[in-house]
Amino acid sequence: MRKWSSLVASTLVLGLLLTGCGAANQPSNSSATGGSSTGSASAQSIKLGADVTFPPFEQMQNGKVTGFDIDIITAIAKEANLKIDGDIKTMDFQGLIPAIQTGSLDVAVAGITIKPERAQQVNFSKPYYKSGLSLLVKKDSTITGVPDLKGKTVAVKLGTTGDLMMSKEQGVTVKRFNNIDEAYRELQNSGADAVIFDNPVHQNYINTGHDNVKVVGSLLTGEDYGIAVTKKDAQLVNKINDGLDKIIKSGEYEKIYHKYFKDNYGLVNKK
Repeated sequence: MRKWSSLVASTLVLGLLLTGCGAANQPSNSSATGGSSTGSASAQSIKLGADVTFPPFEQMQNGKVTGFDIDIITAIAKEANLKIDGDIKTMDFQGLIPAIQTGSLDVAVAGITIKPERAQQVNFSKPYYKSGLSLLVKKDSTITGVPDLKGKTVAVKLGTTGDLMMSKEQGVTVKRFNNIDEAYRELQNSGADAVIFDNPVHQNYINTGHDNVKVVGSLLTGEDYGIAVTKKDAQLVNKINDGLDKIIKSGEYEKIYHKYFKDNYGLVNKK
């Protein structure tokens, strides 16, 4: 009986050892879900937000967030070993930076102009697009520039640099909207005489079946778009900058750019 008990005990111990070894060799599933990354288990998860009323930078297509900014941040994430955590959070433009400050987001893309006052609230990546404001009017309009706007009504997107610029203009009525499509509709319905907004978005609007409007005058500003990043993780903006440098150097950045834009106007310099 003692010999039999010893044999059973030995068999049980051996089975436990084999089971333990097998468990130790099982692959981890901790990084099997989520958005874009290099596939490494050490990929850092980021909560990404966007304003989807800014085509062709962001828009909703078939229930999915798409656009130039989305392709850019996805490519950067792949190079920087970052993983987009779940779905992209969509919200109004003016809500993005507060969401980063409260920790609801880690990163936001929305053609966000790099400005000193914003840089006090969030970190910004290196510029990834060169832009500027321009004035859009009906083709039969006599407006040729900002001096002609006195006594007129201008539609803007709430909280943007166009809104800030027009707020300082005397004698101009400013109508503010949560998204640029509403501002364009106001112009088309003759509720506004002009729309001031980012020139590439104006050009996209003209090129998508709205040939009764035109851009007048020269660019009103020179602006750089940056990716907004939380200040709570000092290294995250460095990882994003490294990823941006890599896709510029490899040519992936320019490939993505020309998927959305025909000209080279907004291209950042290769370095």
